[in-house]
Amino acid sequence: MKIAIIGTGNLGSSIAKGLIKNNTFTSLYLSDKNTVNVDGYRTLDNVTVTNDNELAVEQSDMVIFALQPKHIDKVLESVSSKITDKHIVISVAAGVEIPRIEGIVGSDKNIIRVMPNTAISIGKSMTCIAANDKAQDKVALAQDIFNQLGTTLVIPEELIQASTVICASGIAFWMRLVRATTQGAIQLGFEAHEAHELAVQTCFGAASLLIETGKHPEQEIDRVTTPSGCTIEGLNAMEHQGLSSALIQGIVASFEKINQIKKN
Repeated sequence: MKIAIIGTGNLGSSIAKGLIKNNTFTSLYLSDKNTVNVDGYRTLDNVTVTNDNELAVEQSDMVIFALQPKHIDKVLESVSSKITDKHIVISVAAGVEIPRIEGIVGSDKNIIRVMPNTAISIGKSMTCIAANDKAQDKVALAQDIFNQLGTTLVIPEELIQASTVICASGIAFWMRLVRATTQGAIQLGFEAHEAHELAVQTCFGAASLLIETGKHPEQEIDRVTTPSGCTIEGLNAMEHQGLSSALIQGIVASFEKINQIKKN
């Protein structure tokens, strides 16, 4: 697959890193007016770093637009004449719906919205996918690419906004929980590097348990909460301070913000 990434900021460069790590292409064009995040890839075989978006589109079968919402219209307009019905156009721009993209490049083009997160750089992304009518037969191909960079879930487009909050913003939410656990461990006497390792590995273990067993979180919680024990004492103290409520409120606040972006 000949792939181009237009926009090499944090997410675009993370996608590039994941593709390169997994060798998920026959050729890869990385295009941006500022390529500082991907300049280190210039010497790699079959990777081209460029400022020429039109060239990147012309030389590719799949074009990933990893752009901020405020920039995507202008960039799409500048390359629309180079996009054919053979291309697979993928957008990761938050809040930019498929009809908006179709209005620029045409509804006769294969358009797919993809929402990964920055864990794509290490092949661990949770990526959600939605497509227009024209691209329905291309969804499996998009999944093949992004399954090599983590896990994918095909959803209706109306859920893409919500998936952005849960998966993309969610990385930051979980990082903050890990940081808080680290701070707690330091307060209990661990050195900072020890506290970090304890928090990260425990978080990884918890997620791995749920993935491999398929159990509900409460089932695993029940395994470590004994009557009058320290675990239930800690959990209840957290809930009294609004842990679950605060997390849910944060998710809803992010969702409301992304809907404002869509309107603008």
